[in-house]
Amino acid sequence: MKIIDTSKTPRLSNIDSEWVYNGLDCCVTAEIMETLVEQFDSVTTATYDFSRALQGPVFDMRVRGVLIDQERRKQVLDEYAGFVDQWEEILERLVREGTGFHGFNWRSWQDLHKLLYDIYLIPPIRTKEGKRTANRDALEKMEFYRIARPVIRFMEYLRDLDKKMDVLAQELDNDGRIRTSYNIAGTNTGRFSSSFSEYGTGGNLQNIEESLRSVFIADPGMKLANFDAEQGESRIVGAIEWNLFHKGEYLDACESGDLHTVVSRLCEPSMPWTGDMSKDREIAERPYYRHHDLRKLCKSIGHGTNYLGGPDTLSRQYKIDVPAIVQFQERYFGVFPAHQMWHRWVNERVRSYGYLVSFMGRKRTFFGRRDDDKVIREAIAYDPQGSLSDIVNQGMLRVWHARDCELLMQNHDSILVQYPQEQEDEIIPKLQSQLHHIIPLKHDRTLTIPYGCQTGWNWGKHKESNPDGLKAYHPGDQRTRQASV
Repeated sequence: MKIIDTSKTPRLSNIDSEWVYNGLDCCVTAEIMETLVEQFDSVTTATYDFSRALQGPVFDMRVRGVLIDQERRKQVLDEYAGFVDQWEEILERLVREGTGFHGFNWRSWQDLHKLLYDIYLIPPIRTKEGKRTANRDALEKMEFYRIARPVIRFMEYLRDLDKKMDVLAQELDNDGRIRTSYNIAGTNTGRFSSSFSEYGTGGNLQNIEESLRSVFIADPGMKLANFDAEQGESRIVGAIEWNLFHKGEYLDACESGDLHTVVSRLCEPSMPWTGDMSKDREIAERPYYRHHDLRKLCKSIGHGTNYLGGPDTLSRQYKIDVPAIVQFQERYFGVFPAHQMWHRWVNERVRSYGYLVSFMGRKRTFFGRRDDDKVIREAIAYDPQGSLSDIVNQGMLRVWHARDCELLMQNHDSILVQYPQEQEDEIIPKLQSQLHHIIPLKHDRTLTIPYGCQTGWNWGKHKESNPDGLKAYHPGDQRTRQASV
């Protein structure tokens, strides 16, 4: 056996080591690819080809980024910091005067455990390892204890404020832009995921709340347009049920022009409906259950019910009593019986075969226990979410190839673009045409996902305090940009 004296082997420089690492990475990937290609079928080949085609627009968005109004960002951060200080003071006083616990810090897990378990004497909620926990899931369960509910609601609000501030505080690049790194194959559904850019700046930009969006602005001389797929997942649920069972009640409701008002009319027929959609919407938006209106209930609980959300889960999520949700679901399934037919079909399909092919032709294998409720819920949500993502991305790809605008962001069911502002009435109709996609269904029917279009100079909503924000597109917009860039 020959012994090699490694002490005499020249050491690689850092850059050479990185080149070697990169080369090995590519070689191993190529070897894996050769094995995987042999397992492709017509369905998975189409998905792979589509994913490769998406690399062009995704790279474009990653390189370009979005310009940030840094003065506005500082204002919003200062505003939220003031909210946090104010609510922290109120929460500390609430605990101090209610329990005698001085100096309570809601960010400290030791203080939290002391308050909930040692002072309020709530039965311990434990991790799999047997340790007491006060994580988000545990706090949701503790809300049922009336003594703890005010503190937990305060903490939920403070955590939400903290999360918003973290998003706004993400590091910008030297050119004042924020960038994200889109992962085309980052999820099991076909949806994109996003994270830090290649430079370690930015972060996940796909779940930015409305209250934070006004800091994202168009470049000088440009204007933004946001195209949002309207009720896309619901329409796909209706299309799936039409194809499988020739049942069109839900798709008809989606295509009526106002799904949630139609569902309100069907689920609560005793109300004084007029048959006029605009008047009936006003009726549906009257107070119905506590501070909720009927239309909002039908929108939130109906969406959760579509995805097999049970009464207990929806009760915790929307702060509605379980009996009210049970009553709603009984009526909802009575009006749309194909929902439960679809749920049973997915259940049987996953149990028997272990995989699904979505409405848009994307195959997913489910590796968990086939009789696990969690696996079945994932399978039910998979098709509408994944198919809508594929439809939006197909439209985005056509927009990118046409080159009539610059892609800025993809946000699951919407895309954000910018274009020369003086060409708005020429460009917007082109983009609407490029996004328009007619999908044939069985029994001589088609599905079209409509896109709402809003235009402005920043990504926030148009209002008196934000005149540059997005508002519904109409030809001949007479607004001019108010803020300087």
